[in-house]
Amino acid sequence: MHKSEINLNLYKIFYEVALSKSISNASKRLFITQSAVSKAIKKLEEDLNTILFYRNSKGVKLTEKGEELLFFVEEAFNNLIIAERTMVESWTLNRGKISIGVPSQIGSFYIFEDIANFHKKYPNIEITIISKTTTQLLKLLESHEIDFIIDTSPINSKIDNLIIKPLIVVENCFVVKSDTLLLTDKIKSIKDLANYPLVLPIKGTDNRNQLDKIFDKNNIELKNVINIHTSEMIVGSIKKDLGIGYIIYDVIKDNLKNGEFKIINIKEQLPKVTINLVYIAKYLTVAPKFFIENYLNIKID
Repeated sequence: MHKSEINLNLYKIFYEVALSKSISNASKRLFITQSAVSKAIKKLEEDLNTILFYRNSKGVKLTEKGEELLFFVEEAFNNLIIAERTMVESWTLNRGKISIGVPSQIGSFYIFEDIANFHKKYPNIEITIISKTTTQLLKLLESHEIDFIIDTSPINSKIDNLIIKPLIVVENCFVVKSDTLLLTDKIKSIKDLANYPLVLPIKGTDNRNQLDKIFDKNNIELKNVINIHTSEMIVGSIKKDLGIGYIIYDVIKDNLKNGEFKIINIKEQLPKVTINLVYIAKYLTVAPKFFIENYLNIKID
């Protein structure tokens, strides 16, 4: 087929149906009738002499050939999105956008100052910050809904051309409210913590897994634990004197500085955390690339 004969609209409709797994949902997204969507898919199947979808009561499912086609079509549409952004954005940064994926506990102390400084200098660049789990952020990166990720190790993914670069290493600590009712003066080692209420990251997170290894190594059985997903809620629990909290030092350094919290010093060395920049170089447009190189001080390969 000659390139001038390619009907890009058919591939656009195919792409929407493949993503939504439904002809009716695709028609709503495309603002055309279901009949028009069905006819377009049938025409594409005839042109390619293959079946692209299985139809069932729940909607549609890609055939093996449909999966193969989706791989190329998705790449093509992603390239078009990047091309459009590249045309719009310029090195003067008068127009453009940046979308960043970062868990809230990291964003709260690491990247917001850089974003604020960037925004003051380039107010016409639209900035979006999305806070989700690492797995969810990687999916958004792969689909080009975000430009890059700031997140802690480990970053496990099979995404092609994924680049992971360490930014900083931060420390964890045990802290408690300064005027706590708990008698914490006698705490000298991690074994002593077993006798106190603890506020810890939820099980399964890397930060918690590393801490649990230390507990297991010292044969410590925890009996009084509140498991919390976000650093913000851990901080809130410490403020309410619900227990001794385990948290990244940088998250609560202002609370330490103003005297609201105090560190519980133990002889054991606690796990450190590496914060990384995660991106796919070929999909970075002008604005996010400029931000990374000039505000995060990372050279894009």
